[in-house]
Amino acid sequence: MRTGVWLVGARGSVATTSIVGALALRAGLTGPTGCVTELPELRGPALPSFTDLFLAGHDVVTTPLAKRAEALADTGVLPARLAAALGEELAAVDGEVRPAPTGGSQADRVAAVVADLTSFRDRRRLDRVVVVNVSATEPVARPHPAHADPDALAAALAGPDEVLPPSSLYAYAAFTAGCPYVDFTPSTGARLPALAALAARHALPYAGHDGKTGETLLKSVLAPMFAMRHLAVRSWSGVNLLGGGDGATLAEPDANAAKVASKQRVLGETLGYVPQGNTRIEYVEELGDFKTAWDLVTFAGFLGTGMRMEFTWHGCDSALAAPLVLDLARITAAAHAAGRHGPLTDLAFFFKDPLDAPTHALAEQWARLTGFVAALHADAARRTGGAA
Repeated sequence: MRTGVWLVGARGSVATTSIVGALALRAGLTGPTGCVTELPELRGPALPSFTDLFLAGHDVVTTPLAKRAEALADTGVLPARLAAALGEELAAVDGEVRPAPTGGSQADRVAAVVADLTSFRDRRRLDRVVVVNVSATEPVARPHPAHADPDALAAALAGPDEVLPPSSLYAYAAFTAGCPYVDFTPSTGARLPALAALAARHALPYAGHDGKTGETLLKSVLAPMFAMRHLAVRSWSGVNLLGGGDGATLAEPDANAAKVASKQRVLGETLGYVPQGNTRIEYVEELGDFKTAWDLVTFAGFLGTGMRMEFTWHGCDSALAAPLVLDLARITAAAHAAGRHGPLTDLAFFFKDPLDAPTHALAEQWARLTGFVAALHADAARRTGGAA
């Protein structure tokens, strides 16, 4: 199944690491550590292979991918040997990265994105293209009357106003072009009624929001533990220190607020109440693409005895996120091939703030994910006449 992966923010750290990783896996230069879809519970015939992934995207940045890969190698995000060995392959992908459309009305920009997506699909003879947003975090979108109806939205986009934030504009363009959409950021993306209706009109699947790679991953494991042991969490506070482009973006108050809201939601929905405390995000340029999170949890046990737990997480955001980007592209492509459409709620395992999530507990999300992918493999086997 020849599958295009169109990365919005294609020259950013996460996208570049995803591209280097996909090319290295295709060439047999690395193993699939971190790729959930390569676990025995998920591997199977429905998923496109790494050799069947074709990479492209948009970005406002013009730095060649090979230079971006070298810079990431210099900071320890990826091995220098891969950046050196994959120079030709990175140049080939660079040829598929287009400048992000600017100017004109939002309808003009949608038309330009749709033209790029359809040209890529036709030129490379792809079965489908999955659009994945890995661009910078946006502030929360301001409400607009046209957000409720796809036809009203189409009319509004032709006017002079900025009706949609960039992530939602890409979702609109993806659905118009017949492409599934995945939002790996906490931005608005497809989370508007008009876009949900547009996806339904075109029978397309979509997923999001905000990839779960560090502190929130731990919260989704630990919060259910407290709930299942009937321990009362009194407070949960965290400090996140991060550098790189993501850190610089999150230094902006509105983008920071959107990210914090996404990170905190798991506690209230898992515990059934919101404990005291908050998450603070600070930009520390020196950390580069690495991040450190420190959390303090206070809780009460039997007879009201007070206790506490602390943990520190130090990780490389791009190295944690990139394999999940590839996982999501593969699973979403398989879901589209199987005729699934609407929000892919069973992909909640991958997200901090998943669409229509029935649960935020990681173990339950894992069970739903494995069941969903098993069904996709069974569908693929039936379509090809093989055994499930």
